[in-house]
Amino acid sequence: MNEDLIFSLLSENIVILLAAVFLIVVVLKGVRIVPQSEKHVVERFGRLHSVLGPGINFVVPFLDVVRHQISILERQLPNATQDAITKDNVLVQIDTSVFYRILEPEKTVYRIRDVDGAISTTVAGIVRANIGKMDLDEVQSNRASLIDSIQQSVETAVDDWGIEVTRAEILDVNLDQATRDAMLQQLNAERARRAQVTEAEGTKRAVELQADAELYAAEQIAKARRISADAEAYATEVVAKAIKENGIEAAQYQVALKQVEALNALGNGDGKQTIVLPAAALEAFGDAFKLLKG
Repeated sequence: MNEDLIFSLLSENIVILLAAVFLIVVVLKGVRIVPQSEKHVVERFGRLHSVLGPGINFVVPFLDVVRHQISILERQLPNATQDAITKDNVLVQIDTSVFYRILEPEKTVYRIRDVDGAISTTVAGIVRANIGKMDLDEVQSNRASLIDSIQQSVETAVDDWGIEVTRAEILDVNLDQATRDAMLQQLNAERARRAQVTEAEGTKRAVELQADAELYAAEQIAKARRISADAEAYATEVVAKAIKENGIEAAQYQVALKQVEALNALGNGDGKQTIVLPAAALEAFGDAFKLLKG
């Protein structure tokens, strides 16, 4: 009797233990903790059921299976080099680098097998297509606009894969040696042409400045002559007005003034001088002094 009781108690404990273990397994299977940097793709009976985001998620145990654990961190493709031909038929080698991240893993895992390979092939084709629309000078001078164009084209191409292209960089544009030599010759010729143009412009400017200086000098001389002529005309006008108002005495005054000035100039000459004047001249000077005193 005691043995049956003990066996019954053991059986009940085993059942309880198994139930507890089953309950723990169910809880563990039904609760999924997803890291911040991942998304999990859940399948039910082999088909896509849901996508679990970061944090605590609940699924149906034994029915829902986490089939794919996808990192949503930004990724970088290995640097790639591809040949391209420009619009002016120059062969160039383009070094590119692409950064992307997966936004919709349900599209990525069910639509494309090799994500990196698919993006690399797409980038290579888009780079060749865009380079083919531009001359070599445009490729080198408009690299920023070329990068924007490539990135937009790549984003459009990979949109169906649930991928976002965050950055697309052109690291370098390499040319063969023959093309480099030709460009160097062209650059030297352009520098020589610019030097000649600069020298010619300098000579032209010097001639223009010399002509401007001569014209300015001529204008100043003409202005001085005009001022002198105006002054003489003004003096003549004053004398004429004085003669008109005061009669002959004003004219005699001017003549006397000139005679005195001439005498002063003659007396201020260098060295000792003896001046012999006729009597008529002495009388004229005397009259002049009288007029001046008057």
